[in-house]
Amino acid sequence: MSTFISQFLLGGNGKRVAIKDSIDIAGHPTRSGSRAFAEVAPAAQHAEVVEAILAAGWQIVGKTNLHELAFGVTGINDWTGTPINPQAPDRVPGGSSSGSAAAVAAGLADIAIGTDTGGSVRVPAACCGIAGLKPTYGRVSRVGAHPLQSSLDCVGPFARTMDDLIAAMQVICPGFETQGVPAEGARVGFIEVDCDAHLQASLGAAADRAGWHRSSLFLSEFEAAFAAGLTVINFENWAALGHLTGQGLIGADVEQRLLAASRTTAADLAQAEKVRARFTQQVDAALENFDVLLLPTLPSLPPTLVEARSASKAVAEMTPLVRPFNLSGHPALSVPVELDCGGLKVGLQIVGRKGADEQVCAFGAQLQQRLAG
Repeated sequence: MSTFISQFLLGGNGKRVAIKDSIDIAGHPTRSGSRAFAEVAPAAQHAEVVEAILAAGWQIVGKTNLHELAFGVTGINDWTGTPINPQAPDRVPGGSSSGSAAAVAAGLADIAIGTDTGGSVRVPAACCGIAGLKPTYGRVSRVGAHPLQSSLDCVGPFARTMDDLIAAMQVICPGFETQGVPAEGARVGFIEVDCDAHLQASLGAAADRAGWHRSSLFLSEFEAAFAAGLTVINFENWAALGHLTGQGLIGADVEQRLLAASRTTAADLAQAEKVRARFTQQVDAALENFDVLLLPTLPSLPPTLVEARSASKAVAEMTPLVRPFNLSGHPALSVPVELDCGGLKVGLQIVGRKGADEQVCAFGAQLQQRLAG
């Protein structure tokens, strides 16, 4: 089954948890969905998040598939297979944590753990119609997650319900304490972004149903932060993975992206870091006026599998609204919202102050509760 790299049972009889195959589980190889690691030795010890899950008495049900080397947003993987998107089998499951999102959406796990360097939890969550959180950078341990060094990557949970997602954060995030329901009429800033009009209207209506008071907000550094985020990803991924190129061991799409990344210079990185500082300051300033910030997770519906294979534009348009918050390090949650015409669920992104993951989750829980009512 392409949703899982391998299936096994480990731990207690609590909630069922699936783990992305870029996170170490002792006794199992960490292949990151790539033939380049086909012969890698089993991990010697658990990642710290895996230790926490087992200590809670929860049950690990297997390692999930991903976009190869966690370096892609569609979830298409021609070596391990492409997970089926349970809510829309003709559309991409999203990447890179494709199998984690698909496992939860299909009911094969209650919770899944993924990683998010440029949207890799939030994008598949939105594609598959579930919730997914990129925590504040550094709040959840990355010890035992690959690649080992990153100034952007975060380990984060997926779940169908906010109750389960919050329960997951209580387990994997030391010091995480649940918060009460946000006050009626909480002030939210809806960031102005390019987005499909119908999707934007549905998400705005959902925010209104939650009882929030929303105002429009423009962030002048937003597009620059998207570009700078890619610069940092490219610089860090080439350093971590560049040695795998030129050997016929990785898929053509990832090979091409890594070779393009090799051209990123130290000067490019220095410029990106200046953008990081400006954008971070801008988001912090906005969050002095609003409780949280809102925006779509994806600017349009996920591309079909055919579109993703044939149109680079369709793929490029999947990450503009998520990657900026990897650059800034703020917590960002994607919560599913059903389009008013029924059928597909899309993602509303909720962004909060650094360290205020609890508040972001409380807003997500309130939204889910109000929409269910």
